[in-house]
Amino acid sequence: MKKILLTIILGMALQAQAQKFMLIGHQGARGIMPENTIPGMIKALDLDVNVLNMGVVISKDGEVVLSHEPYFNNEISTRPDGKPITFKDEKKYNMFEMDYEEIRKFDVGTKVHNRFPGQMKMKVYKPLLAETIDSVEAYVKEKNLEKPVYCIETSLIRKGDGIFQPDATVFIEKIMEIIKEKKLSKRVIIQSLDMRTLQYLHEYFPSVKTALMIDEKQDFEESIQTLGFTPTYYSPYYVLVGKGLVDRCHAAGVKIIPWTVNTAKDMKYLINLGVDGIITDYPNQYTRVMQEQ
Repeated sequence: MKKILLTIILGMALQAQAQKFMLIGHQGARGIMPENTIPGMIKALDLDVNVLNMGVVISKDGEVVLSHEPYFNNEISTRPDGKPITFKDEKKYNMFEMDYEEIRKFDVGTKVHNRFPGQMKMKVYKPLLAETIDSVEAYVKEKNLEKPVYCIETSLIRKGDGIFQPDATVFIEKIMEIIKEKKLSKRVIIQSLDMRTLQYLHEYFPSVKTALMIDEKQDFEESIQTLGFTPTYYSPYYVLVGKGLVDRCHAAGVKIIPWTVNTAKDMKYLINLGVDGIITDYPNQYTRVMQEQ
């Protein structure tokens, strides 16, 4: 009886530990599904992702649209007339200069992605943030799944204000308008490489969790000092992460979530370092890693 009870307690402890770890599906599950699409987010949920990462941009008519860039990336985009968008021309298809009705006509799921050739191919459009949330919440309810956290990344171009995006104030207000409408303030993280959006969010929506992204080697304490407040999460490019950085983040009361971690080897290494979660294009890889632990 004692042995059975011990097994149950151990199982519960392991389950609680797993729930604390943040498995973040990058742009849904970009390695296997079209990025920043509703089918991609649904697939991520099926792969036990508990945090959905999605980039967002703002259209000409002020809609919040899922996209990693504020223009139609040549790697994934096809024009409404069926012609592929080239690298040379991609920035001409600037969504900040397009109404959403026009944006929705472009296909971002049938072109073979050179970096992710294993992606499932399907005709699919860039959805609205509100539409994506509604679809995810309906699916979670239907399948009786744990409600996910939404990690929303402001997709900005440096020095692109007024050209590819509104200023940080408008950007955050547009996002938060939807978050408040959907009553998701406790289940959202705003993530960015651009400190301005996080600074504005912290000042006017201080209860919302923030994640500071880092894409190059820089001092942790200096980054926080420049930001001007302590974010909930520190999210560096995974090759920048070592035991020292993990310990410094935890000592400062900050959780560390590296991106984008796509191999079993790197996942194991970072998990053993004590990171609080990982952002990955391949959530299915994490499942295999945990089965081997």
